Amino acid sequence: MSHLSQRPEKPVVGVPMPHESAALHVTGAALYTDDLVHRTKDVLHAYPVQVMKAHGRITALRTGPALAVPGVVRVLTGADVPGVNDAGMKHDEPLFPDTVMFHGHAVAWVLAETLEAARLGAAAVEVELDELPSLVTLREAIDVGSFHGARPEMLSGDVEAGFADSAHVFTGELQFSDQEHFYLETHAALAHIDEAEQVFVQSSTQHPSETQEIVAHVLGLHSHEVTVQCLRMGGGFGGKEMQPHGFAAVAALGAKLTGRPVRVRLNRTQDLTMSGKRHGFHAQWKIGFDADGRIRALDATLTADGGWSLDLSEPVVARALCHIDNTYWIPNARIAGRVARTNKVSNTAFRGFGGPQGMLVIEDIMGRCAPLLGLDPTELRERNFYRPGQSTPYGQPVVRPERISAVWQQVQDNAGIADRKRGIAAFNAAHPHTKRALAITGIKFGISFNLTAFNQGGALVLIYKDGSVLINHGGTEMGQGLHTKMLQVAATTLGIPLHKVRLAPTRTDKVPNTSATAASAGTDLNGAAVKNACEQLRERLLGVAATQLGSNASDVRIVEGVARTLGSDRELAWDDLVRTAYFQRVQLSAAGFYRTEGLHWDAKAFQGSPFKYFSHGAAAAEVEVDGCTGAYRIRRVDIVHDVGDSLSPMIDIGQIEGGFVQGAGWLTLEDMRWDNSDGPNRGRLLTQAASTYKLPSFSEMPEEFHVTLLRNATEEGAVYGSKAVGEPPLMLAFSVREALRQAAAAFGPSGVSVELASPATPEAVYWAIQAARRNDTSRNGRTGDGTASDSTTRHGTEALSGA
Repeated sequence: MSHLSQRPEKPVVGVPMPHESAALHVTGAALYTDDLVHRTKDVLHAYPVQVMKAHGRITALRTGPALAVPGVVRVLTGADVPGVNDAGMKHDEPLFPDTVMFHGHAVAWVLAETLEAARLGAAAVEVELDELPSLVTLREAIDVGSFHGARPEMLSGDVEAGFADSAHVFTGELQFSDQEHFYLETHAALAHIDEAEQVFVQSSTQHPSETQEIVAHVLGLHSHEVTVQCLRMGGGFGGKEMQPHGFAAVAALGAKLTGRPVRVRLNRTQDLTMSGKRHGFHAQWKIGFDADGRIRALDATLTADGGWSLDLSEPVVARALCHIDNTYWIPNARIAGRVARTNKVSNTAFRGFGGPQGMLVIEDIMGRCAPLLGLDPTELRERNFYRPGQSTPYGQPVVRPERISAVWQQVQDNAGIADRKRGIAAFNAAHPHTKRALAITGIKFGISFNLTAFNQGGALVLIYKDGSVLINHGGTEMGQGLHTKMLQVAATTLGIPLHKVRLAPTRTDKVPNTSATAASAGTDLNGAAVKNACEQLRERLLGVAATQLGSNASDVRIVEGVARTLGSDRELAWDDLVRTAYFQRVQLSAAGFYRTEGLHWDAKAFQGSPFKYFSHGAAAAEVEVDGCTGAYRIRRVDIVHDVGDSLSPMIDIGQIEGGFVQGAGWLTLEDMRWDNSDGPNRGRLLTQAASTYKLPSFSEMPEEFHVTLLRNATEEGAVYGSKAVGEPPLMLAFSVREALRQAAAAFGPSGVSVELASPATPEAVYWAIQAARRNDTSRNGRTGDGTASDSTTRHGTEALSGA
């Protein structure tokens, strides 16, 4: 077992415990960025001047009327920026634009004594616009060739030979929707300037170091003149990885110009209309199977709706390409990726970061092609699982492919699949207007940032002379339990009780140059860095203890706060040990660091090993569908998920449950709509609130929900043998969509291939049922040459309009 994964005697990791701030969350005592406003004197409130047109060149911007509003102090415009007028890392996101690029684009910000005064001031700003043509839908952008950024292509094997060897070839396309993050806490920042003209920003950000960098270059400062702190976030899901930077820069600029603290906090409508979403995708594909139903070749083009600027669209597309294989070996592949430029908000990271989009494409293909091949979907998936010695289309060997089958088999055993399928068949035979179905899907998700440089983490651990410990690390807490795990890692490594350890808020002047808390790598990177710092301290203390106990340092163990020598009854309490070390002038602080080894990636060739390891999981979902309305309910879900040796089982199970439900929301409920008419509101987001944008709630939870962690699953080379858990469970929700597809098919004759829109709303399910009843072979069945036609039926297209 590796040094990094080996656990000591009586570890604190692996012990089920609640989130470290759970009590604060439920009592309202937890502080978030905007809570600090009430503790800060003379705060000015910022309010955006939004232009409600999709595209246009600004010909006049008059701020005078706003300054006449009582309480308004200043209006920020591009002329006020002392540094670089840009809020992005690609330098394509002007903070104060001269061209409106999407409906609701903020072109100026009003600062006032009260939020209401700022709102009235923003309404008074006069903006004249020379309107320009706009592209609102992904299809419009594709049709006119509106793309930006890199256009990667992933090649493996001989695609043409693969199709020539195929007994069955199918073609089709799929378009699926974007998704709103809908974190409970909207974007927020609070900035002030100290007596030394240093800028201090409280920000709800997943990437404090990058927020620091953007604030610095907007203000024309060096990074050491800017400190960014993140107390915690009320949810992030990727939506606060890149997008907080501009809001923090506005607050910092306002503070710099006025000398007063400035607060930016978007209301829900502003957050929805100004911040990016999960990328909607369009996929065009062609797939070949041999006579036994094994994939021989895949040719596909994936197009992401990037919105008006690049943001993180290029790496999102790259990860989509790297995950289109999911759990299936594709010996011959040609997968192209591109980013469409549209006049919508700039789409950004969202839990899974392109992985869900790529995996949805192959799972949709498998679900649609199984009936055409005369195979049960479960059987088709099993036949194509990775096996030992096989590699991904980008050239990374799939180590431990037996994990794919292990979680798959265990979920079938746990869920009693065979017996339940017989029961479902009997139910369906007796109920002509209601059908049930049970589907199983699996996941293989790569863990690490595709950009190798991001795979590093830092920590600072301080031991005070009373024996208490304070840890700082570069990760941010958004409710996912990262801080809880870091406390457990520190206590385990030092060999002390958990109550001895406290965690400080994440800030850039304690741990510099950190990566975003993203890519599910927060625990891997920061946990290993915390462990490294604690190991340095422990080694120093072992030397002190050895002297006190009269033994060799190699024979001393610190367990549950007591240092003991092997084979001896002598012991030394932790507090006494630390005090002794202090008087011996032993350093009691350490900076820890970790870099993920073994990664290499050639972005141009699109080949390499970008991931440290793969996380695996499988889910079985049973649904019941009303044939008259398309309404459905999720009767039962069983999940087996591979988190290695869990650092904190309660936290991990909560993440699996939450990720699954969020994925089910994306795939079945969250139908984001935009006005794509030629009217005056073209480009407007129509689903601007929870009243029009359907989010998963308790009523959408499975009636039975069983989550099991895969046992004996130590991951060598990861902190205490654990695996990432943040993103992978979201893709387990494919099982719900596939169950809905099978239930819709049950209303028609056997062998019918059902095309299902995404999100699979009750409306979309209803049209799928109607198509199955008609058994429309011209679009849903096998054509004469063995190909399946376009994946979107007329009704399915309607269900996706505006997506």
